Amino acid sequence: MAEQTFSLEGKDLSFVEAEFVNIRNSTVRGVEGSRVQMQQVAALSVDGEKIDVTQGANGILRGGDVSVNQSLAGVVVGNNTQLNFAFSPIAVAKEQAVMTRAAAAIVAAKEVKMENSASVLLIAGNVEGSVTTLLNAKTALCLGAMIGGVLGFLSLLRNRS
Repeated sequence: MAEQTFSLEGKDLSFVEAEFVNIRNSTVRGVEGSRVQMQQVAALSVDGEKIDVTQGANGILRGGDVSVNQSLAGVVVGNNTQLNFAFSPIAVAKEQAVMTRAAAAIVAAKEVKMENSASVLLIAGNVEGSVTTLLNAKTALCLGAMIGGVLGFLSLLRNRS
């Protein structure tokens, strides 16, 4: 079986599928491949075994090893995820998530390594490094109890009327 390589620069495409994908300065709706490299690319959905994104804007990244550098990504899901100088509302890793000067709203992984990074909610079995987290287990429990109490009180007031 011959290796299939796809290279693209400065184009707008709907869907790209190849074993090795290299895209620069383009927009793509969907990308699927074993090894995906993107630089300055806006993509809606990317699937691959190894994904490297530099200075891009992406909707969903799904793969084995996902690396996001100086980029924005809506959802990052992988066995191992790495965010460097990047932002993602949701970053999930089956094994390890590594964040360097990055921010994410929700981070979930078996093991998390952070360096000067921030998250709103961090769910991990093991955490290493310097991280700023808005919610930990205690604050999330307190916040949930407070919201539940306020909603319960408001429903009592509404039922009285």
